[in-house]
Amino acid sequence: MMILGLHRLMADRVLVIGSGGREHALAWKLAQSPHVKQVFVAPGNAGTDNNGKISNSGFVAVSSYISFSFSAVLVSNHTIVTQFCKDHNIGLVVVGQESLLAAGKAGVNYLDSIVDDLQAAGVRCFGPSAKAAQLASNTSFAKAFLDRHGIPTARWKAFTNPQEACRFIISTDFPARVVRARGPAARKEVTIAASKEEACKAVQEIMQDRMFGEMVVIEELLQGEELSCLCFTDGVTVASMPPAQAHKRLLDGDQGPNTGGMGAYCPVPQVQQSSLACSKADHTCG
Repeated sequence: MMILGLHRLMADRVLVIGSGGREHALAWKLAQSPHVKQVFVAPGNAGTDNNGKISNSGFVAVSSYISFSFSAVLVSNHTIVTQFCKDHNIGLVVVGQESLLAAGKAGVNYLDSIVDDLQAAGVRCFGPSAKAAQLASNTSFAKAFLDRHGIPTARWKAFTNPQEACRFIISTDFPARVVRARGPAARKEVTIAASKEEACKAVQEIMQDRMFGEMVVIEELLQGEELSCLCFTDGVTVASMPPAQAHKRLLDGDQGPNTGGMGAYCPVPQVQQSSLACSKADHTCG
């Protein structure tokens, strides 16, 4: 679970794990806190290299008489990260890299995620456990969770056999044109097909060599605005952020293949404040 009251957990030194724009933004905001004197980013990027309180340049740890600098490979070694945090008095670790949140040491055992391992070693860590992270990284897990708890979601079905998936696509009385698979490094591969035939073709291409895993999720295509409303919770209290909308399609006019995101903006004018207030009040608002 995410942790509320982050300011109470702040320490002189914070470690942000990841190398993308997300981690750059996290480090930038953390550095603005008067409680934080130094923000390390591992492995970091050019934007986090010697930027005021933020640094990944010269970020060197010594453990077992071996000197090393953090790299994308080393941050996946939970023992090395844990030892660095203890040796350098890191008071809080913020994990932004999805693959480390979703996968264990061997990439399969959610009980061995970096958050679970750091917390077990007594290092304070901000991020979901690997089991909770499956809500974002594992589509079939997330969809089953939504169904189980009566949370509205598009109709769907998971398949490990491409022929069965195609029969489902063709036979359904709804537009089953969204094909989801989990790609490398926990990246979610999504195809929004223009027709059921195109959806079947996507299934065949994805599953013929199992390059994106053993399963695809076929989902009903829902037309309309897509928004993200992120929340922080300690398991009891929920604090929501303003809704945001990402540009997912590659080309202008909402055309072209789906991407992980071509940019985003916030606030979102399409959302009525009354609806937002209702969703904050309780989950029964329609």
